[in-house]
Amino acid sequence: MDILEVKNLKKSYKDTKAVDDVSFDIEEGKIYGILGPNGAGKSTTIKMITGLLKQDEGSVTYEDGQKVTKWSKNIGLVPQDLAVYTELTAEENLNYFAALHGIKGAKKKKKVDETLEFVGLSDVRNKKVSEFSGGMKRRLNIACALVHDPKLIIMDEPTVGIDPQSRNYILERVLDLNKQGISVIYTSHYMEEVEKICDRIIILDKGKVILNDDKENIKNRFLDNQTITVMLEESANEGIKEKLEKIKGVSGIKVEDKKVECTYKVSINPLSDIIECLNTEGNKISNILLTEQDLETVFLSLTGKEQVRRSEERRVGKECRS
Repeated sequence: MDILEVKNLKKSYKDTKAVDDVSFDIEEGKIYGILGPNGAGKSTTIKMITGLLKQDEGSVTYEDGQKVTKWSKNIGLVPQDLAVYTELTAEENLNYFAALHGIKGAKKKKKVDETLEFVGLSDVRNKKVSEFSGGMKRRLNIACALVHDPKLIIMDEPTVGIDPQSRNYILERVLDLNKQGISVIYTSHYMEEVEKICDRIIILDKGKVILNDDKENIKNRFLDNQTITVMLEESANEGIKEKLEKIKGVSGIKVEDKKVECTYKVSINPLSDIIECLNTEGNKISNILLTEQDLETVFLSLTGKEQVRRSEERRVGKECRS
């Protein structure tokens, strides 16, 4: 059953189309990854489906045909910018957000306790958020979106600027939420994150959906090609390119002096035949490098852009640590 249906969303700012006819469905109990380069329309789309921004055209409908104004109590939004009060403690922040959702008394105490435990902040519940590390603030940001037991969690770049340990902790919590039956929309710059946790992937570029498919289908469609680079002790023998091209499953050969690059179909896997051919023709192999395709390759081929690399974020993450 679909928990959310987005149809033909459009949003423009002056002469710029931020979101241009975007449509997709969110199935209950699944994790959806929304990817896209900067300016692709990810955050604008999130704002429209949560009711924070009115669309120019199109519709956003939740289960049983409800509009976001009626269904918003079931949404937990984790914004990219931290939405916590730094002069309050972790517990005070959760008490505040629980009260906004009408949770009171013993039920509120129980939910605050459970949520702090879930995000691993129970031992610092009475500590001011201003004293937290970047990773701890991000975890509290998530906790504030969970305290009212939402059916759908929407996370907009929830791991920006934090260290790898905190990043992995958050990803594990997302998977735990999904095991509880909670649906998740997860936007990210990191292919590794999406590949690890998401069931389905939506790629936006220039305000449009350019890919919307199950993760496994994407892998089957786009990631069947792999490349093996073989370094030889001496220049490749004449005619080796033509011989390698005749091997079943080989889709491309590039020969440069002592280097031979073979692109082949993983589903056929002609690796042993490639190596045997090289050896039979008298080429002495000095080294072999296997390059595996990944979702980063798919993204690059579709958008012409690379996602933000981890190396750039590691520096920011270090600056956020206490």
